[in-house]
Amino acid sequence: MYDRIVCLTEEPTEILYLLGEEDRVVGISGFTVRPPRARREKPKVSAFLSAKIDRILELDPDLVLGFSDIQADIAAALIRRGVEVHIFNHRSVAGILRTVKAVAALAGRPDGGERLAAGLEAGLDRVRERAAALPRRPRVYFEEWYDPLISGIRWVSELVEIAGGDDCFPEHRAGSLARDRIIADPAEVVRRAPDVIIGSWCGRKFRPERVAAREGWAAVPAVAEGHVHEVKSALILQPGPAALTDGVEEIQRIVLNWANASPRR
Repeated sequence: MYDRIVCLTEEPTEILYLLGEEDRVVGISGFTVRPPRARREKPKVSAFLSAKIDRILELDPDLVLGFSDIQADIAAALIRRGVEVHIFNHRSVAGILRTVKAVAALAGRPDGGERLAAGLEAGLDRVRERAAALPRRPRVYFEEWYDPLISGIRWVSELVEIAGGDDCFPEHRAGSLARDRIIADPAEVVRRAPDVIIGSWCGRKFRPERVAAREGWAAVPAVAEGHVHEVKSALILQPGPAALTDGVEEIQRIVLNWANASPRR
């Protein structure tokens, strides 16, 4: 069991707080927004691509948790200083659920992790049930960035489908890095004619008017009919519980609004 845990990204912090194990968390990412109290209670020791190694060492952690190969250099620096590090590399809904259980087990709460994961799965089942009642599924273009255009990562694509939509670029979702999901020709979005556009520009406010102003995009059904929406990046671009709760619920709200506005489709 680990008693002093530093979390280099938000999702392990959120998991530990949901388990009631917040006292184990001694340092967090500066990008953490969930839960809000974590920002008030815990020292911020990392961004995503960098970390305050000396500050982390001062906290005397017995475990550091991070996410993805992008944090490999941070992990290596800490390992060289004798710190135990676990880097998760999940990018799917199943991976998020697996990570919930793994973080709980590392904190000595495997039963709590099983219960939390089961609750998250039950919530997704309720979303699926509502989606099953839709008379037609909208084509959804999820935009993670605007210059260049980057489509949604795998867990986002999966959540769009769970919520009742069909991802316009399913072939891109296997790309683990943003550069693997670049849409080289913006006209391809026009050709695929999404009914709904969802933007979640990481670290930036989504601007629907900028989307509508793109050359040729006025003909896109989502633009022509006013179905261009934002989902805050904090709700959907972190592979943790928030994406499986508030994130997917927000996507489904958008999908249902489209369906209610287009009853004859």
